[in-house]
Amino acid sequence: MNSYFTAKILQATHSVRITKTETIQELWSGYGKILRVYLEGGALSQVVVKHIATPKNLQNQYHPRGWNTNIGHQRKLKSYKVESEWYASYSKQSKARLPKCIGIENFENEVVIILEDLNLSGYDLRKDTPSWQEISICLDWLAAFHASFLQVPPKGLWQEGTYWHLATRTEEWEAITDAKLKSAAIAIDQKLKSCKYQTLVHGDAKLANFCFSANGTIAGVDFQYVGAGCGMKDVAYFISSCLLEKDCERLETQILDQYFRCLQQYLPQPNLELEKEWRSLYRVAWADFHRFLKGWSPQHWKVHSYSSKVCNDLISTIYDT
Repeated sequence: MNSYFTAKILQATHSVRITKTETIQELWSGYGKILRVYLEGGALSQVVVKHIATPKNLQNQYHPRGWNTNIGHQRKLKSYKVESEWYASYSKQSKARLPKCIGIENFENEVVIILEDLNLSGYDLRKDTPSWQEISICLDWLAAFHASFLQVPPKGLWQEGTYWHLATRTEEWEAITDAKLKSAAIAIDQKLKSCKYQTLVHGDAKLANFCFSANGTIAGVDFQYVGAGCGMKDVAYFISSCLLEKDCERLETQILDQYFRCLQQYLPQPNLELEKEWRSLYRVAWADFHRFLKGWSPQHWKVHSYSSKVCNDLISTIYDT
């Protein structure tokens, strides 16, 4: 980071000096880093800094799936603006735990978002193979998040949340070789967009974006793709990130029962109409993500028999009506 950002971090945290920085991870396709910054002289001993910097040479960008295009570049740039707006204007309204935003600074083509270090706050565990109890905790987090923003307009955020929605993935749609799926994609997208009960969805609610504590609570991170949508988008995507295909099918009813039990508790009053609508859209949301994967990376481990069955059953109903 340049001296401008160093000074701003010290100012925002009321610290005297930065003693050390370490890289937690690189941002996707070389757009910056997430850093842990150690401090002296203030109340905080460390913070997490998301440092976003546009690559100087877009031609040499690395993308693990080979999707190096201007459309992708513009999507990433917007996603960081959305995340900044999310932390500045929306994050404090969340009933679901997430890092506190300490400051946001812009300079030329770079941005830093200064955040509470969740590790320091006790959320220092990550899970690769979660138990049912841990999955339930994540579903509770999603329910709290969705209840917090039910019918909230996405001003300054994505008008349609998630990174895979059809409008922002036209190149991947073109690459789909399954003719029926390609043809049905618009109808699947429309079913989700036209649902009566909209909320703000996290947009990238995979298992890796949840930080666990030893006492059984969690916090969520990474809000680049927050925007309007049906809450089932987050639920289906989350489940796809942590269960094998046999468990996705076996536990489907249990998953939805757990999520809606939590959601009804977080709502100001029970809303059975919302639950009925969203339950009917769970498999639609699953098929929508499957559509993205079939164009983006058709050999991905999430492209499996359960996903194909869900999608084919839905397509059959679309063509029958």
